[in-house]
Formats: sequence, C-alpha cells, structure tokens
Amino acid sequence: MDPLISDLALILICAGVMTLIFKRLKQPLVLGYIVAGFIASPHFGWIPSVINTDTIRVWSDIGVIFLLFALGLEFSFKKIARIGGTAVMAAVSIIFCMIMVGIFVGWCFGWQQMDCIYLGGMLAMSSTTIIYKAYDDMGLRQQHFAGLVLGILIIEDVLAIVLMVMLSTIAVSQKFEGAEMALSILKLVFFLTLWIVAGVFLIPSFLKRVKRFMGAETLLIVSLALCFGMVVCAHAVDFSPAFGAFIMGSVLAETNEVENIHRLVEPVKNLFGAIFFVSVGMMVDPQMIVQYIVPIVSITLAILLGQTIFGSTSILLSGQPLKVAMRCGFSLTQIGEFAFIIASLGVSLGVTSDFLYPVVVAVSVFTTFLTPYMIRLAVPAYEAVNKCLPHSWQNILNHYTSSVQPINNDNLWKKYILSSVKVLGVYAVVCYAILLIFVYFVYPIIEAFLPQTWAKLLEMVLTLLCLAPFVRALVARKYGKEFHQLWADKRTNHAPLVCMSLFRITFASLVVSYVFIEIYKSSIVFAFMLSLPIVLFILISRRLKRQSIAIEKRFIANWNGTDNNPVEREEPEYATSLLPHDIHLSIVEIPVNSAWAGKTLKELNVGTEYGVHIASILRGPHRINIPGGADFILPNDSLQVIGSDEQLMRFAGDVSGKLMEDDEHEEMKLKHLVIDEGSPLVGMTIRNSAFRDEFQCLVVGVEREAGILQHPHPDMPFKVGDIVWLVGEEHHILRMTAKNH
Repeated sequence: MDPLISDLALILICAGVMTLIFKRLKQPLVLGYIVAGFIASPHFGWIPSVINTDTIRVWSDIGVIFLLFALGLEFSFKKIARIGGTAVMAAVSIIFCMIMVGIFVGWCFGWQQMDCIYLGGMLAMSSTTIIYKAYDDMGLRQQHFAGLVLGILIIEDVLAIVLMVMLSTIAVSQKFEGAEMALSILKLVFFLTLWIVAGVFLIPSFLKRVKRFMGAETLLIVSLALCFGMVVCAHAVDFSPAFGAFIMGSVLAETNEVENIHRLVEPVKNLFGAIFFVSVGMMVDPQMIVQYIVPIVSITLAILLGQTIFGSTSILLSGQPLKVAMRCGFSLTQIGEFAFIIASLGVSLGVTSDFLYPVVVAVSVFTTFLTPYMIRLAVPAYEAVNKCLPHSWQNILNHYTSSVQPINNDNLWKKYILSSVKVLGVYAVVCYAILLIFVYFVYPIIEAFLPQTWAKLLEMVLTLLCLAPFVRALVARKYGKEFHQLWADKRTNHAPLVCMSLFRITFASLVVSYVFIEIYKSSIVFAFMLSLPIVLFILISRRLKRQSIAIEKRFIANWNGTDNNPVEREEPEYATSLLPHDIHLSIVEIPVNSAWAGKTLKELNVGTEYGVHIASILRGPHRINIPGGADFILPNDSLQVIGSDEQLMRFAGDVSGKLMEDDEHEEMKLKHLVIDEGSPLVGMTIRNSAFRDEFQCLVVGVEREAGILQHPHPDMPFKVGDIVWLVGEEHHILRMTAKNH
C-alpha cells in the first residue's frame, strides 16, 4: 500500500480517538490533535508511526491555507470600522509589549537573534479558538468583557498577517533594516489595497452573474479556485501563501454568498486543519522538552504575567474599568494557532533553531490547560487588587475611566483630509497597477508584432484609455459635504482647499506623465507639460465622466452588498452608550430544540423573571423591534437582549439549558391487515375508520382481486378478503389489529 494512504489512515485514526477523548474531557480539540500527532510520530514507539513526513508537511501547509481562508471568511473589512478604539488600542499595545517580552526571554537564554524575534511573534497572538471555546463552556459569551476580548482577537488576527509578512522579510535579509522594512510594508499596503479593490470590484459581480449556474458543488469549487489562485499570486510577489488565502477569504466575506461558502468550506477546513495540528504534534520531542523544561516554564510564566499585566494595563488605559480590564487580560493568557503558523514559517524559511518549534508547542499545551483557570482567577484577583489599592488611586482610576471619551470624529478638516488621502491612495494604487501590467505584460506583446513607431503610439493610446476613468476620479471625484461646509464656513479655508485641489490635479498629471516617460523616455518637464491638456480633456469628457461614475457605483454596490443580507446582527450604535450604566446589549441564539420555542414573550415573562429587556427579535430576513407580549419566540431566532452581565448570563444559560425532551418514537413499520367476515371494518370507508385519528396509522394500499394493489380512495368501502397495507408504529398497528378482529 502507498505510504501516503497508510500515513493518512494512521493520522485520522489517532485524531478521531483523541477527538472523542478530549470532547469527553471538555478540553479544546486543538490539544487532542497535538496529542494525536505525538502518538503518530516516531517519538512514540508503541504503535506504527508515520513514514513519509514530507507529504504530511505539504498537507499541513494546505491546512494553514484553509485555516486562514476560513478566518478571512469570518472577517469583514467593515467590521474593523465597528470595533471600538478600545480594542484597536489594546491589541496594538499588547502585541508590541508581548513581542518585547518574547525577545527579552530569548535573549536571557542566549538564543540566536532570529529565534528571539520569532519567539516574540509567537507570544504576541492569543488563541481565538481556545478563548471562544472557553467562553462557550463557561457561559461567559454574553458578558461585556467577552465581547471586548473577541474584538481584540479580530484586530490581532489582522495584525498577525502583517507580522508574518514582516517576519518573512526579516528572515530573508537576516537582519532588521528600517529602510528595507519600510519598503516591505509599503509593498504590503500596495498589494493589499490592489487585491481588495480588484476583488471587491470583480468577484461579487461575477458571482451574481453566474448565480443561476451555482449549485453547492460548483460554488465550493469556484471558491477554492479563487482561494488557491490568490495563494499563487501572493507567492509570486514573495508573500506567504497563507496571506493570499486570508485576503481572498476577506474579499468573499463581502459577498452575499459568504454564508454558503463558509458552510461548504467548513468540512474541508476541519479535515486539513486537523492534519496541520497533528503535524504540529509530530514535532513534539519528549527528550527535547525535558532538555528545555526551564525555557518552557519560563516562557509560560512570561505569557501568564505579560498578558495579565500588559493586557490589563492596555485595556485599562483605553478607558475600561479595572475589573473589565483584568478579566480581559487574564483571558488572553495563551498562545495558539498563529504561534504554530509563525513557527512553521520559521522552519520553512530555515531561520529558527530545531528546538523552538517543540518548545512553543509545549508552551501552548500548558497555557491552553491553564486558560479556564486564569479566566476564573480574574475576579478574585481584581477583588484582591481593589482591596489593596488606596482610595485615592481608586478615585483616580474611576475618574479616568469615566472621563475617557471616544475619539471625536466631528472635525471637518480631519474628515476631509482622511477622505482625500483615502481616495488618492486607492486610485494611485489602481493607476500604478495598470501601468505595471502594461509595462511588463502588454508592451512586450505589442512590440513583438508592430514596428517601433506604431507600437509606441498604440501603447500610449491603450494606456491612456485604461487610465482615463481613474485619472478623472483622482481630480473630479465629489469632494463631499465636508468640502462645501469648510468652504462656506470661513474665507480663510478657501486657500488650503484650493491648494488641495491643485495638488490632486498635479498628482493626476504626474500619473499621465509617467506614460510618456516610460514609452518615449522624455524628460519630466516635457512629459508634465504634455500631460496637463490631456488631464483637462479627461476632466471635461462626458463619456469618461459616465465611465468613472459607473465604475465607482459598481464598486460601492459590491462593497455594500452584504448590507443587503438578511439581517445585520452586529450591535447597534446605541449599545456602547449603555456601558456607563453597567448594562449592555448581547445577542442570544434560540436553539432548535429550545423549550421556549413557540411561546410568547408574555408567557415567558423574561422581564420579571430575569430583569432583562428584549430590544429586537432577528428572524431570517426580518427584524422585530421592541416586540410585544404577543410575539412568539421561534427556533433559530436571535434575540438582542439588554441587561447586566449577571442577568444576561442567567438568561442565556436558561435559553440553552431548557430544552425539549427527546420524543422517542418507534420506527415506522409496514404491516398488512386481512378483513375477515366478522370484522367491524366491512363496509366501512377509510374516511370513517379510525386508522389515522385513533391509531396514528396510514393506509397506503388495498389489495383485492387477484393480488392487484389499488391506490386507496377515502370513500372506498372495505370488503371481505381485502388485504389492507398500513404504515405506522408497531404497537399502534397491533392495538388496531386486536380491536378489529
């Protein structure tokens, strides 16, 4: 047998057994997969081990791609805008501090520079999977601090992608150079912007056009084709394949098909993700763990102390109360998926030592086991700290928390400048991408078939035609209400506004100038002077105006496409204003087998029983705001509930805990009944019989006249000798047979 098949069989058997065991122990499945990998590895000599580790490593790379693709599907660029400044500030601060902690710990043990840097990257990211599972098991998902932690994790996932790109750059140069790092970040921003803009512009429209051909199988294949196509593109420009998978997942998250894609990809992701985590477990070497037990314990303590101190402090400084900050910080005390991915990156690039991977795996196991205990420890730790703090310090913290206000976005100049920079950045990236495509792909083809003079003329015309709609948008895109308000507000605003408009015209002229410089090798001054009348013509052309507006409308429609999805389930804007009053809004899902299903709010009396208020019922494509006592609760409803942490926790616990009892019915049987002369059924019709109402049986056929089975008619009378075929539960049929004989 091919070793690939036997290796896969061994991996899946070990993973399946460990999954059942860890489910029974109520532990994260990630740990089960790691243990399965250790059992299937050569380090565990009691059973056959994996033979071809190189093939398994390829499959684990595919697992990373699927994990990042699925993460991208759950991520929305619009979601970043909804996450408060607290999560953003805290995530950035925590990542920076934990990177420094990791580098310091590695330096203390005398490790190489690259080991220290990669260790810092591994320690910077907490585990979304483990925290989410822990909150679910402990019934904490409805509490305010849990929502804040999940917001921080979203930001960390995004920054982890950037960190992976930076670590790859450092690995290639083998040193940290500011200029090279800045160039790598600029390159990252360019391709990130280009792929997002092109993806949002093209992919949702493509999926809409081919929707009538899209069955489940076709949608899965097309989605995976797009994913791996972006993986190849990312690798071609020296980015991590996982980065390309994440970007394509994020683009597809802006389409109306995201829920179907996520549902179809989930089983494939689970399979290859399991193989990835099993491959992580195969790297565990007990001898190496014993040898490096002191660094393992030290790194574990560094994570526990670092996250509790720096995490809590960062969240406290962002304006959250001390109790909330400590509960968040204590929740983040583990490393997980991205630590393994970063470790795999270091191994694949050959820049980290052999011991670092198993050390990090061991640290992950320890911190994962400790996560539930750290979450429970947060409240006693807060009470101890609060008791030791002087009253003056407590007053300072309370005053600081209440005085921190959200960043003021009402500054017109700030809004106008940010809008202008965003427009210039996006269109500049698009224009530069068009120029690169023409220079490296189109020009060589044209020059291969035409004389030089005609080739250059055709190159210039084609390039300007493709650039024209975007150049026009650079200059003439609507300035927005901020421009007009600033213009009308003060006369002193006129000069800077005019200067910014002139800057946009100059920038557009430079873009056009590049075409003449590239094709005709002309001087910058001559190219710029020649570009001014071309920009003016582009500006006054009505046809180009229509094209430019149509392109922008299509992009905006695709960008806002998910806004037309059934119901927006994010927290409404008013939810944040409830926090100072120690209450908040949470979403509670009604299980399919909930005992509450089919009951009215009046019957449930949740206001009196739990002290909470139901603000909205989200039901498929509908939203019922401020529901009344006569409104029903149905399975799969989502309730937007307002209350304190304790009230919401009790309410959510009863919703998920009060389930309907299993309705155990017997299997349906097919039986026959012979109508005898003394049967009370003789002359009776099916309609008048009690087959359905009294005995819950269904007549499916009547056999008479030489074995011909007739389709039963409700008014057909039974005759002596008829064989009546019935479907029902066996005890009902036996009871009915006994009565009619």
